Amino acid sequence: MSRRRSSEKDNRGHSQRQLRVGEEIRHLLAELFERGNMRDPVLRDASVTVTAVDVSPDLRNATAFVMPLGGVDETRLLAAMRRAAPWFRARVGERAGLRYAPEIRFELDRTFDEADKIGALLRRPDVARDIEEE
Repeated sequence: MSRRRSSEKDNRGHSQRQLRVGEEIRHLLAELFERGNMRDPVLRDASVTVTAVDVSPDLRNATAFVMPLGGVDETRLLAAMRRAAPWFRARVGERAGLRYAPEIRFELDRTFDEADKIGALLRRPDVARDIEEE
């Protein structure tokens, strides 16, 4: 049995370091949203979940997948996050201990929507009948 090197990739193509840094950035962003110290009132009053952060192999770019809670206008909130991206980058750079603070892009997390669509498809009578027969 061979040992797995730290430079080896996982099944999605991310190295262990990318995953570790992405998770650290996710925690830092979640903490920043929780504190609500932003100047923009749209961000200050918003409840946001940071579901994942994908980091590029050189650790200079990060995409943060977010999900607004409480029925907040997603497009307005996403626009506010994109405007505040340099502020988030500076705060993450101060706390992450990385040589370079990554550029942070914010995207809405659509995985929950996709999971709902798949669930609805599986509950359709014609599909449920086919599944039960097997």
